[in-house]
Amino acid sequence: MAGEWKTARIGDCFDLVGGYAFKSSEFIESGIPVIKIKNVKANRMLFHDLSYVAPEFLNTRADKIVQKGDLLITMSGNRFDGSPDTWVGKVAQFNDSRPFLLNQRVGILRPKKGTNVDRRFFSFSLSSHFYQTEFIAIATSSGGQANLSPSQILGAPIEYPPLAEQKAIAAVLGALDDKIELNRCMNATLEAMARALFQSWFVDFDPVRAKLDGRQPVGLERTTAALFPSTFYDSEAGHIPKDWTIKPVGEIVDCVGGGTPSTAEPKYWEGGTHHWTTPKDFSSLQAPVLLDTDRKLTDAGIAKISSGLLPAGTLLLSSRAPVGYLAIAAMPVAINQGFIALKCNEHASNFFMLNWCQTNMTEIESRATGTTFAEISKQNFRPIRVVLPPKELVAAFTKNVAPLYAQITANLHQSRTLATLRDALLPKLLSGEIKTS
Repeated sequence: MAGEWKTARIGDCFDLVGGYAFKSSEFIESGIPVIKIKNVKANRMLFHDLSYVAPEFLNTRADKIVQKGDLLITMSGNRFDGSPDTWVGKVAQFNDSRPFLLNQRVGILRPKKGTNVDRRFFSFSLSSHFYQTEFIAIATSSGGQANLSPSQILGAPIEYPPLAEQKAIAAVLGALDDKIELNRCMNATLEAMARALFQSWFVDFDPVRAKLDGRQPVGLERTTAALFPSTFYDSEAGHIPKDWTIKPVGEIVDCVGGGTPSTAEPKYWEGGTHHWTTPKDFSSLQAPVLLDTDRKLTDAGIAKISSGLLPAGTLLLSSRAPVGYLAIAAMPVAINQGFIALKCNEHASNFFMLNWCQTNMTEIESRATGTTFAEISKQNFRPIRVVLPPKELVAAFTKNVAPLYAQITANLHQSRTLATLRDALLPKLLSGEIKTS
């Protein structure tokens, strides 16, 4: 840490508010969102996998309402046997204006009155590797996980500069984080545009209905509009456009599984260069594109997996733990047994099948079986029926959405670069090696 900064303990600057132990029976499908450990990642919040409770809890547990600007810290997690997103002591700033409640084993760090602390600075500072190592060092182990008590957190030493320098450091790092967040929002918008087009063309059949009514389909140039018929016919799936077919997904695309070479055999792993993925890699994806994997395989390792190295562009669907993660591989990749890989073609492109899976996820999940955890087998997945348009229309859809997914991928690459720069600057700013003025 910087030589002339003030030394204190977290409890000198912050109060700690603990979460509430909601019962499993109190969680419902929608309502007031609850922040759990899984929603607090390394210096960022994850809002796409939330749990909910009844609105009445806002009155009965008003002391557990998270406020905009609060610093959240996870009080249970792993040590170093996983990615930083799973460690105990993860810190992130909450910046949502909606009412959220706090679950047990997540704490709120709120500045004490009269203390000169910038919460965004401490979000970066306490998320640094230095403090993450400190939290893990003081945590106690129980039941296979690391735990932090309120006294351990509040007693941990911290160093920080005057408020003006805190704000300056937060501004430098925050500018990078703001751009990363802007890219995330842009990607969400681009993905929503692709979904909306798929919904309009292949679920609601808007262009067909327009032509049936004697109208020109809105927003379509004539060549694309001509690809849509002007009538429907009765099928096992109800009214569908003329000349469209209904086929099992297993007859449209090649569905394959994966495997895990023995982790006790070094020749499969040491020095590996081939990407190998598990559903764990998908847990923190912010867009349906896979850019990297936690582990790599050697040629010998690839040879142990029946599906081998799948080409870039393969659509991956997690089949267990949990069912339903989706992403298109941006590079050649091998998969473990927790996936169904869809090798797409001109009759059903990866972009078409990605949106089809998203639209039909309820049906996919309903075919999962298992007592310990839900799993959908290839045998249960392949018979799911697809209302399939002619390949020319699939090609038109792919042409329209390909630029959207290309921009999503470019934004993801840029955000990774910005995150790397931020993480490289963080220790240098905290040590005083780099000055803000």
